[in-house]
Amino acid sequence: MEGPARVTIVRAGPSTCPSVMYCAHAAREPVVSGTIAEIEAEQVTPAVAEHGEGPVWDARSGRLLSVDMHRGDLLLVDHDGSLERRHVGDLLATVRPRTQGGWVVGLARGFGLLDDDGGEAARSLGELWPDPSIRMNDGGCDPAGGFWCGSMDLDAAPGRGALYRLAPDGSVATVLTDLTISNGLCWSPDGSHAYYVDSGTGGVDVLTIDLDAPAVMDRRRFVDVEGGTPDGLTVDAGGGVWVALYAGSAVHRYTPTGTLDLVVRVPTSNPTACAFGGPDLDELWITTSAQGAGAPDGRAGALYRCRPGIRGLEPLPYQG
Repeated sequence: MEGPARVTIVRAGPSTCPSVMYCAHAAREPVVSGTIAEIEAEQVTPAVAEHGEGPVWDARSGRLLSVDMHRGDLLLVDHDGSLERRHVGDLLATVRPRTQGGWVVGLARGFGLLDDDGGEAARSLGELWPDPSIRMNDGGCDPAGGFWCGSMDLDAAPGRGALYRLAPDGSVATVLTDLTISNGLCWSPDGSHAYYVDSGTGGVDVLTIDLDAPAVMDRRRFVDVEGGTPDGLTVDAGGGVWVALYAGSAVHRYTPTGTLDLVVRVPTSNPTACAFGGPDLDELWITTSAQGAGAPDGRAGALYRCRPGIRGLEPLPYQG
């Protein structure tokens, strides 16, 4: 683990509250309580999102990407917390880098591509369903270069969601059905399996996947999550699984055997997702939501960051 806290305070980019200072860098040694370590996340930006989601490190630009989902905006965040906002559609569910340049995205009812040349609108690859009461949510890429994204009912009605895979050749397969809130998805370091959250189940599952088919061959429970609703997740280089707890003010890290060994405290109620970023992938970035968080307080909807002394994995790109 890292040494004592070193904090540099800098002013964030354009803000509606310019008198507020934000912590742009923090390295804190986790505090051990029993067998579970705890670390506090520091606020990096103002409250920039109504519903922040989908963080991913973009090595080409050296920025952290995330989405302001219901506003349809892509947020490109510099290390000091300043950001660029691009409006790309009515809804922007998630984003991942693309090997050919730009990004692949989840739109309201399907997949899309987004250029990195400053163009605004995402190019839709076609709607996957006509029902406007179902929308895309979270997703991620697999070791074979496919992009996965899952759906949910707008009212979170059970069983109406599904999980889809966009192959590098542009074809789309439905790989799971009867889901409630399809959420975080990330592969193990060796690519042998994936960790997956359907928030309606209250836990994280392990998926064994045949990427050639593509098909989920086995699905089993990895861990039941307590203290909040499991939302987005990521995996570190040691195989640890980090899960954002919506309505839980925390991110949990579980060992590869499913033991909770570290808690990141987040000073707002609704963390939504997390991802490793920074040039050395040693910073855990956390998106949050202002929805259901009460009166505006300058914290809900901000991005947060900590340095837990563990490195992440290079984000897998879409190869189409």
